[in-house]
Amino acid sequence: MPSAPPCRKLGSQCRALRVTLRVGSLEEGTASLDHEATWLLGHTQQITFGKPWSGEGDLYVEAILHVPCRYLSEEGGAAGCRFYGYSGVAPRRPPRAAQPRRLGGQRFRVVDAQRMVTRSLPEAPAPARPLPVLDSANPCAVAPCRTADNKRTAACCRDLQVEIMCTKAERRLEALVRSRRSPYLCKVERGGDFSLDVEMISACGYLGDDGVACSLHGRLRADGRPAKPDLCTEWPPKNRGLHPGCIFGPRRRRGRAAGQ
Repeated sequence: MPSAPPCRKLGSQCRALRVTLRVGSLEEGTASLDHEATWLLGHTQQITFGKPWSGEGDLYVEAILHVPCRYLSEEGGAAGCRFYGYSGVAPRRPPRAAQPRRLGGQRFRVVDAQRMVTRSLPEAPAPARPLPVLDSANPCAVAPCRTADNKRTAACCRDLQVEIMCTKAERRLEALVRSRRSPYLCKVERGGDFSLDVEMISACGYLGDDGVACSLHGRLRADGRPAKPDLCTEWPPKNRGLHPGCIFGPRRRRGRAAGQ
């Protein structure tokens, strides 16, 4: 595997990558895929999404990953490649269309029947005879979690793992993926003959203004399903899958001091 992509000059690949992402298997059913796609297409901070489409038993979406190459250097309007020594005018940033997910009031953009649509999502009615509960404040609001770029607030809503379609024969694409700037795209692993698993930092567009609260929490779809993606509400088994900085994760045991 080359240590840098086989580039011939500065170009759009220095700024971002156009890729195909796998959302999930059609065998999971529409209800499950709607949740999976709503979750994935909600992380809009560093990703521009196209329209979902299906093929060969899976649901996919075209996307632009707005993460620059680690070798790109810039000063003023000039740019250079620290690996090859190319220099010239800084490549243009790819256009970024607005991707609002919160439209105000009860209106949101979510995936329904494998399409991104606008829906009114009312809050679930309170039970007629609610049981008394303790303080209902969001415990994540004060959680000392931190993403790899040293940002606090809802780390599990800013980190995500995506599957990039890239066969073993697509060596240039794989090299371009592996050359992205860490930690915004990192931990690249080949998950099989046809795809790469990567970790990205791209905040969810459903986050509230405080950067912690989920605006879909407690809301329902027209058919009664929760609007909030199910993977955001199901606790991982035996604490697996928790963000490393999650306050609810297992605490690490302190090692003994030398000589004890």
